[in-house]
Amino acid sequence: MTPLALFLWALNMAVDTGGQLSFKAAASQGVELSPLRHWKFMFLRPWIWLGVCCYAGEFFVWLAFLSQVPLSSGIMLGSINIVVIMLAGRLLFKEKLTSWRVAGILLITLGVALVGLGE
Repeated sequence: MTPLALFLWALNMAVDTGGQLSFKAAASQGVELSPLRHWKFMFLRPWIWLGVCCYAGEFFVWLAFLSQVPLSSGIMLGSINIVVIMLAGRLLFKEKLTSWRVAGILLITLGVALVGLGE
């Protein structure tokens, strides 16, 4: 993988993870409100807008990344985002990592490593 592709891959992981964590932070606040008020509350929080900006940025980064690598490799390499988001959710939101999820993390990581080595 070229240095540019590697940079775009890392940037994609960062903005995707940032977007997911921002959406989780926005959705976690005001949960005691009625559903309609909760949605209104979320749209007033900066977290939701940070998540939207991350996703908009990710769109362009993903396109740039896909221009550098074959689609089949790009999709496989992009799946590491699942692992990064699960680990960040554990660290920041104290979400549970069951043994099945840990096994999934290990399998995804192994698959991404194999694809990365084959590039």
